[in-house]
Amino acid sequence: MSEKRGWRDRLFGGLKKSSGKLSGNITGLVTKAKLDDAALDEIEDALIASDLGPEMAAQIREKIASGRYEKGIDEEGIRQIIEDEIADVLEPVAIPIEIEAFPRPQVILVIGVNGSGKTTTIAKLAHYFTEIDYGVMLAAGDTFRAAAIGQLKIWAERIGVPIIAGKEGGDAAGIVFDGVKKCTEEGTDVLVVDTAGRLQNRTELMDELAKIRRVLGRLNPEAPHNVVLVLDATTGQNALSQIEVFLEVANVTGLVMTKLDGSARGGILVAAAKQFGLPIHAIGVGETMEDLRPFNARDFARALTGGET
Repeated sequence: MSEKRGWRDRLFGGLKKSSGKLSGNITGLVTKAKLDDAALDEIEDALIASDLGPEMAAQIREKIASGRYEKGIDEEGIRQIIEDEIADVLEPVAIPIEIEAFPRPQVILVIGVNGSGKTTTIAKLAHYFTEIDYGVMLAAGDTFRAAAIGQLKIWAERIGVPIIAGKEGGDAAGIVFDGVKKCTEEGTDVLVVDTAGRLQNRTELMDELAKIRRVLGRLNPEAPHNVVLVLDATTGQNALSQIEVFLEVANVTGLVMTKLDGSARGGILVAAAKQFGLPIHAIGVGETMEDLRPFNARDFARALTGGET
């Protein structure tokens, strides 16, 4: 089996809960010979209940209504319209992280609330970059939790990449500074930085991120080149609130969504794309290193709506 085929199979398998929820919500609604306003209202409500969000649901309703299906439309026809509309929204934001910073390294700050899968995502991103022949270093900038530092060290060893780390409660900006210097000296392409995931005190987090930015700016005015927010699909609508907060405190430049395989709420990624229009760099559908890959809009739309692989 090709690697691409293997990933598609994992994606479609991982989104089964979400596609089942969407299909279950739509099933039985397309029974009338002609789609009247009441039927369209029911379809729109079903799409909102599937976490696609009111804006996306209204857009799909409008598309179905504009077809004027005088002879009716079956559930497969509706599914195809939903897939096409979702793909149209997602395709402009399906943007992988390109390693193109010069001078090196490209600095990627990874942010997200504790429990979102942030540290594991950093490891998977690092693994992906090494697979495509980039030199990678990790920086344990989440000095707030000793567990985060220890976990990242284990991942670095497992992947076979160097890591810059300090003690719990240490200066995150200093660790990032050391990481950039070392990457510059050694010609390493990418520095992936873990950051504190606490949102209970936004001011503290903002101050820490601002300090990291100031320190980076002294070394390279372009850094950080990416500020990637990791979202946990199982949190549903709460993911949208997290985007709002982190946009405010951290100037997010792109998204990664994890745990899609454990969630029936994969539609939230579509709602996020529609509401915020941020690049979606990658998605995760499992625990292994290969289960995080660049985001493909059409594959995701088909998997979410229960289309054929």
